[in-house]
Amino acid sequence: MTLTTEVDQISDIAFGFMGSKTLFAALELEVFTHLSGGPLTGAELADKAGVHEDRMVTLLTALAGLGLVSVEDGRFANSPASEAFLVKDAKYDFGDYLRLQVGKQMYPLLDQIDGVLKGEMSSDDVKSYAQWFADPEEARLYSESQHAGSLGPARALARNLDLGGAKRLLDVGGGTGAFAITLCKAFPELSATILEFPNVAALGRNYVEEAGLSDRVTYVEGNALEAQWPAGQDVVLMSYLFSGVPGETHNGLIAQAHEVLQPGGQVLIHDFVVDKDRSGPKLAALWQLQHTAFTPEARSLDDGWLADTMEGAGFADVNVSTMIPEMTMLATGRKAA
Repeated sequence: MTLTTEVDQISDIAFGFMGSKTLFAALELEVFTHLSGGPLTGAELADKAGVHEDRMVTLLTALAGLGLVSVEDGRFANSPASEAFLVKDAKYDFGDYLRLQVGKQMYPLLDQIDGVLKGEMSSDDVKSYAQWFADPEEARLYSESQHAGSLGPARALARNLDLGGAKRLLDVGGGTGAFAITLCKAFPELSATILEFPNVAALGRNYVEEAGLSDRVTYVEGNALEAQWPAGQDVVLMSYLFSGVPGETHNGLIAQAHEVLQPGGQVLIHDFVVDKDRSGPKLAALWQLQHTAFTPEARSLDDGWLADTMEGAGFADVNVSTMIPEMTMLATGRKAA
């Protein structure tokens, strides 16, 4: 944790939304994708994007100030990070996640945060995940963008976790299957069941089919907080589930995972988690606050509580470590053999 000492640091926080909106606008106009072929002038980019040259140059100047593009002799080029992560269909592209989910869904929800914190808005006044996903269009927008955002963490999990010997994975609230698909590709003996809302499951089956895994990845439709979880699992994964449900349900989710696991089975909890002393990390704390805007009963999850609760539920070899630096952690534990 680094304390602020200068007024400029406060200004950076207060005006941060301007930088975010600049990024989202550039993604909407596919600026980084247009620049992937090489440097272009403002006029050339304006022609490709179909906007006025003056407006494009104003946008590019802001992007240059943010370090997202470089400029030399009036020609603009992608920064290394923009080229790697913001060019459409690049291997590690997560631009759609930022543009659609964060820009179009999460940002508007933050307008509710004052009312939620003051207790003027409760769960009856805001849409829950269940209500949100009951709308096919909202479910599509959220799920398709989240799929792009989850592929990176899923690859990291597959690289750093040994699931050799595991046969059955239950992915609770597994969305469109980014984690299940990635893990099944990495571990050929593994099959997965995804428990998800019907509108999300309908979308997810398309991703599973495209991956050629329809025989190994299947869906059970339902609300994870209400549905019966299939038993006899070797692995139970809950990614980004705890941050989107009331805090009072956390203990029950951990206990339910223990119940459906085979002896020796493993639980994996991946989410926005802060340090026990609550000094950060910053991005994890900000994401937790953002989730409070549409889940007023959400709880700020810390690594100390998580480890203690998992051990109290009967899990051994509990470990909580960083997954996405400064943002998420992965908690693992095993059911006694």
